[in-house]
Amino acid sequence: MELVLAILLLIIGLSLLIKGADWLVEGSSALAVKFAVSEMVIGLTIVSFGTSTPELIVNVLASQRQDADIALGNVIGSNIVNILVILGIAGTIQHITIQKNTIWREIPFSLMAALALLILANDMILNGMDNVVTRGDGIILLLFFVIFLTYTFLISKVDVQDSPEIKKLSNFKMALFIFLGLILLFAGGRLVVDNAMTIARLIGLSEQFIALTIVAVGTSLPELFTSAVAAYKGKSDIAMGNVVGSNIFNIFFILGISALIHPLDFKGSFNADVLMLILASGLLFFTMFTGRKRTLDRWEAIMFIIIYMGYIIFLIYRG
Repeated sequence: MELVLAILLLIIGLSLLIKGADWLVEGSSALAVKFAVSEMVIGLTIVSFGTSTPELIVNVLASQRQDADIALGNVIGSNIVNILVILGIAGTIQHITIQKNTIWREIPFSLMAALALLILANDMILNGMDNVVTRGDGIILLLFFVIFLTYTFLISKVDVQDSPEIKKLSNFKMALFIFLGLILLFAGGRLVVDNAMTIARLIGLSEQFIALTIVAVGTSLPELFTSAVAAYKGKSDIAMGNVVGSNIFNIFFILGISALIHPLDFKGSFNADVLMLILASGLLFFTMFTGRKRTLDRWEAIMFIIIYMGYIIFLIYRG
C-alpha cells in the first residue's frame, strides 16, 4: 500500500512540474521583453535559481541533519543530470543555438565551479588533512557566487526586439505566472523527491546511490521540464541559461550555504563523480565547435544521454 501511494504521489508531482515549467517559461519570457533584459540573463538568474529550489531545500535539510552524502550527492549528481540528461533531452527536441558570449563566459564559469569544488574538497591532497568542505570553503564558494551575480547584472541590459512568439502579459499576469510556476515546481519537486526516495528504499537501494541518482534526478526535474518546454518553444537561451545557471547556483550558492550550516565530509569516492561533472562541462564547451557552430545538435544531445547511461552503469557497478 505504501508503495502504491508513493507512486501515485510521484505522478502528481510530475504533473505539477510540467505545468509549473510552462508558466515559468511564459512569465520569464514576458519579463525579459518588458525590462529589455536578454532571455539568457533571465535563464541564468530567475529561471535557474527558481528551478534549483528543490536542491536548495534538500541540501539545507541534509546539512542540518549532518548528512554530507545527501548534500554532496544531490548537487554533484544534479549538475551531471543537468548537462547530460536535461540538455540531452532538450537538444533532442530542438537543436539549441546559443550566443557567442555564453560559450566563452557562462559555460566556462560553470566548468570553473566544478574545478573549484574539486580543489576545495581535496584537503588531503593539498595539505594532508581530512577531505572536508569547510565553512571557510563555503565562504569562498559564496564569494564566487557574488562575482557571478555581478557579472549577470553588468550584462543584463540589452536591446531586445519584440517577438511575436512571446505573449504580451500584464504586470499582474506576468508576476502570477512566474510565482505560480515556481510554487508548482517547488511542490512538484518535493513530491517527486520524497516519494522517489521512498520507492528506492522500499526496494533496497543504498543512500549514496539514491543521492547521486534518485535525489539528483528528482531535484533536477524542474530544470528538465523548464528546459524541455523552452526548447520546444524555440527559446534556446532560456533552455541553456537554465542549465548553466543552475549548475553555477548549485555549487557556489547551495553548497556554500550547506557548508556554512555544517562542514561537509567529502568521501574520496565522490572525486570520480566530480571528474564526471568536469568531463560533462568540458564536453558541452567543445560541442559548440563541432557540427554547427554555437549549436548543440541532436546527435550531440543523444550522445550526452548515452554517456549518462554509461555513468549510471558505473554507479551500479561501484555499488
